Amino acid sequence: MVSDRREQILEAALEVMAAHGFRGTSIDAVAERAGLTRQGVLHYFPSKKRLLLEILSFREELARANLAGRRVGEDWAGDFAETVAFEQSRPSLATVYSVVLAEAVTGQEPAAGFVRQRCRSMQDHLVESLIERYGERVPSGLSAPTAAAAVLALIEGVHQLWLVDPEAERYPQIVREAMAVLLGTGTTATEGQSPATKG
Repeated sequence: MVSDRREQILEAALEVMAAHGFRGTSIDAVAERAGLTRQGVLHYFPSKKRLLLEILSFREELARANLAGRRVGEDWAGDFAETVAFEQSRPSLATVYSVVLAEAVTGQEPAAGFVRQRCRSMQDHLVESLIERYGERVPSGLSAPTAAAAVLALIEGVHQLWLVDPEAERYPQIVREAMAVLLGTGTTATEGQSPATKG
């Protein structure tokens, strides 16, 4: 885990960047939110680009920590649903990622590079995990690469939708049920467990 001071800066930067985007965020604004001087922030994060990449890593670290009490992988539908529920409890996590996605679409760096690398690594990891568990096809009949792409498309889409949906509390259950269909696992709403992603 990051040090207390680094975490303090990252929490502040997460809030500022969620509200103003990468280009609209300044080191001075982060320092003010964190109650530090500009030099105090630059001591830990020598550039705004470095700060953004650390924020995104911090976001995924928090999500993994949230799953620490689960037997991750036993109930993938539940694991992914729990991840969505966790981000709903910390809206700035999803908001800052949505901001990064928007900047990536327009080719803005470092957002575009981060999103490309993250999507590739997540899909490769999920394909490997599906093949290890089920072989070349998952129980639903989908090939492992198709299932992995569908699962990631579902999660990425949900992360965008719930931010603007007044009935956002339904999305963890939507993820659980859709995942069960995509994978053909038959996991139901009453078998309560949660969602895991690898960043």
